[in-house]
Amino acid sequence: MPTLFHEKTRLLAIGLCLVVLVPSTSFAKGNGEGGLDGFKVGTQSSLADLPRVTQILVAPPFLPEHTQIADGGPKVVQIEMVIIEKEIEIKPRVFVQAMTFNGTNPGPMMVVHEGDYLELTLKNPATNTLLHNIDFHASTGALGGGALTEIAPGQQVTLRFKADRPGVYVYHCAPGGLMIPYHVVSGMYGALMILPRDGLKDAQGKSVTYDKAFYIGEQGWYIPQATSGRYLRYNSPVEAMSDVLEVMKGLTPTHITFNGKVGALTGDNAMKANVGETVLFLHSQANEDTRIHLIGGHGDLVWPGGSFRNTPNTDLETWSVNGGESGAAMYTFKQPGLYAYVNHNLIEAIMLGAAAHVVVEGEWNNDYMEQVSPPRPIQ
Repeated sequence: MPTLFHEKTRLLAIGLCLVVLVPSTSFAKGNGEGGLDGFKVGTQSSLADLPRVTQILVAPPFLPEHTQIADGGPKVVQIEMVIIEKEIEIKPRVFVQAMTFNGTNPGPMMVVHEGDYLELTLKNPATNTLLHNIDFHASTGALGGGALTEIAPGQQVTLRFKADRPGVYVYHCAPGGLMIPYHVVSGMYGALMILPRDGLKDAQGKSVTYDKAFYIGEQGWYIPQATSGRYLRYNSPVEAMSDVLEVMKGLTPTHITFNGKVGALTGDNAMKANVGETVLFLHSQANEDTRIHLIGGHGDLVWPGGSFRNTPNTDLETWSVNGGESGAAMYTFKQPGLYAYVNHNLIEAIMLGAAAHVVVEGEWNNDYMEQVSPPRPIQ
């Protein structure tokens, strides 16, 4: 196995992996009554009378079918998600052994309304090699659900929690110890949007709606290199682990992508809109801080920290998304053309890959911008 790591640490890392390779009964620490092991259940949920709906997840940058204003009272929203360990090519001849939710980086966006109950069935197929779980930053207790969802290959688990905090939140795998950062930097995170039941509001408290919504997941990758500079390729997450951990200790990603691949949201796959349309951009970063800028546009409304309870900021040029959170920004396009949606650390955007495009169709408005005279010799 190629290695940039000294032998003692390499063997320790492999030992950690072998612990979770052994098939066994469920690792999730339940108490037999639905609660956390070691604690008596004092309050039972009472959901028998609530309607149940099934949400079908879709691959980012798109969102599942949803309403912006809740239809009726709270519901139990049933979602199924499958953990997939797979090799992905993040740019030509650069491969990673990724760990994913539903096979995409980032994992799919989930959408519910405040007061709904999200009921997730998480599956870890027997073809996988590692133990996995899920930590919802939007949930309350049990390490975000992580302590109740640990499953070995060949197992599935169902978790339900109340979505009581409107906003956009990260979810990610967090199986303990070194495996937490390793799984996250290997692509295993996504986001959940909890909409207010009466919809989004602007800075004056007036209702606002969006015509389109896109979800962008920003991922830092830590890919080992040979002494020649060639990026190494591995056969499994277990084989890659020790070398990747060594690169991670430098805290400097070798690549940064939007939606799993350099250029994933450019060209034919660019996000698309029309002049006059209002677009909601949802952005998550599970590990590193970022700063988002729409070149040629703005953040008309930006919700700090992704919280829809907060009054949105207005007319921002650039907005921050901290590592471990999601952000939300809304913009109404006024001019056609190509817009670049970037991490405005321009080194990371241009040299490492943290950039996307929005292609906007429509008629140009000279009142906003006009080339008064074309380029010509200096007079």
